[in-house]
Amino acid sequence: MEIRIVADNISIGELQKIAEEFYGNMIKGVVDIEREVIAMGGEYHIDASTVLNEAGFKQENIWGFNINLDEEKDSDSWIEYVSLINIRPSLGNKSMYIEDDKIKSRVKEILYKIITQ
Repeated sequence: MEIRIVADNISIGELQKIAEEFYGNMIKGVVDIEREVIAMGGEYHIDASTVLNEAGFKQENIWGFNINLDEEKDSDSWIEYVSLINIRPSLGNKSMYIEDDKIKSRVKEILYKIITQ
């Protein structure tokens, strides 16, 4: 299982290669919104989250998402802000969806910065 930690840039083409292992046109990932690092790949979000945790990242800063590789990067359906790891009642997030608009905005900002055409 390939999970890639990215702090600088990764192309959509590289993501498509990683995505072929499980979902083909979609890839699961997590982002540390404090350190601006993503981990991409794996069958479940927890796979990428575990890799970041083992590398010393704090769970409270890690949020899960999906990238729909068949969609245009600028479309509203390119990013899905949904993952089981997002359920955090202690942080006010009681569903799989990222409910806080500030966190969603931060996730999007980081993804647009790191993922290149």
